[in-house]
Amino acid sequence: MAKIHEVTSLLEQLAPLRYQESYDNAGLQTGDANAEVTGVLVTLDCTEAVLEEAIAKGCNLVVAHHPVIFKGLKQLTGRSYVERTIIKAIQNNIAIYASHTNLDNVLHGVNTKIANKLGLQQQRILVNKPSTLMQLVTFVPVEHTEKVLAALHQAGAGNIGAYSGCSFSVTGTGRFTPSEQAAPTIGSANQPEQVQENRLELLFPAVLQGKIMAALQQAHPYEEVAHYLYNLENQNQEVGIGMIGELEQELAEEQFLTYLKEKMSLQGLRYTSIGSKKVKRVAVCGGAGSFLIKDALRQGADALLTGDVKYHEFFDAEGRLMIADIGHYESEVYTKEIFYDAISKTFPNFAVLISEVNTNPVRYTF
Repeated sequence: MAKIHEVTSLLEQLAPLRYQESYDNAGLQTGDANAEVTGVLVTLDCTEAVLEEAIAKGCNLVVAHHPVIFKGLKQLTGRSYVERTIIKAIQNNIAIYASHTNLDNVLHGVNTKIANKLGLQQQRILVNKPSTLMQLVTFVPVEHTEKVLAALHQAGAGNIGAYSGCSFSVTGTGRFTPSEQAAPTIGSANQPEQVQENRLELLFPAVLQGKIMAALQQAHPYEEVAHYLYNLENQNQEVGIGMIGELEQELAEEQFLTYLKEKMSLQGLRYTSIGSKKVKRVAVCGGAGSFLIKDALRQGADALLTGDVKYHEFFDAEGRLMIADIGHYESEVYTKEIFYDAISKTFPNFAVLISEVNTNPVRYTF
């Protein structure tokens, strides 16, 4: 049987914890990481009702998008729903794992799910995240270059957007003198040596640094591997918030609202006034995404789909952008499908279930 840490490790490959925002609290919140998994229940929110469902269905791991522990807890007395949920999880040996803003910030996360639901084409991240890339520079004997490059590519280095196997190399002369304590691949102790070497340069996501360096050390022929690591300010094309893309056909604004209700299974939504403008380019952000209004405008979006828009924030559209507030829950409920697909494809030997509990605290009347 798989252990809980194996499942959470998979989820952290999908959405590395390093990509969560500084205010967030993603990761394993309760439970023994070494316990065997009896079943996984995936949900948007972890509540007491969700835990009751997990107990009834024999699941000892709940995977949620929203962390149940978001702010610091100073006591566990059952005075709030958060405290009662944690107490129930501990009493019943249920682990709770959350993948929150880290899932918002990855290419195949929350916002791609929304964009796919809407059938958006030419999708790209709305605001790319800087300072998540690194550069490796290393020096390899010419005859070993292909082996080292293959290992680095296998570990995840050299992927840039839609291109893989990317690197730069230039040939030069490496000089060194082994000491008597050295065990050189090339050369002899106390004898100056010259070797034709390739200088290799590759980009990689900073979260893969350990894996990249292990691959380099294993594949490189030298006892001492000369290398440099640089932190880059470049924007990462595969990490960032929001998504933007284009509808297959432009729609009148009123038609677009009807389209949203159908594709996102909405009971209702809030929106800016309807004009004569057509909607073709659409920006999306699951959860509370009003902070992206100006970015959507800069990138020429005709509409922004998100949730939790405040009254005065609707004015920020300035008549140039339709804002469609479909609700926080409604914009993120499909994260359950992301978790389900990832876990069930990798772990076929236990049940992965989608929670049937509607955790939306908001109700509508018409």
